[in-house]
Amino acid sequence: MGVQVEFNTALGLRNISEFKISRRVLEECIPERLGAGETYAFLKKGQRNYAIGDEIPLVETEGDNKISRPLASVVIEEAAHFLIDGSVHTKGTYRVVSVFDPKDPAVHFEGVKRVR
Repeated sequence: MGVQVEFNTALGLRNISEFKISRRVLEECIPERLGAGETYAFLKKGQRNYAIGDEIPLVETEGDNKISRPLASVVIEEAAHFLIDGSVHTKGTYRVVSVFDPKDPAVHFEGVKRVR
């Protein structure tokens, strides 16, 4: 028996349509309009660790490691673990540094390092 912990180098959230059809709560989804300098809440199932204070990519996920190209560069400002109905979750806030055009072929991250 042990503690299952996941280390994440990106923040993967669902499409806002998942919230609109009541499949996910708002904090599990990417907001419709991301704004540089704005702070948003997130919620993820599982005990996840993020690099606090470093820029990481915000990606859209469909689950099972199916992710988009980076949609934004974000900084996790806080994260905490807690229980919902006996299941571990991670909640926190992230601040958007830059928003990217998904049609732009430019590379914004090389591994975990932000490219400018």
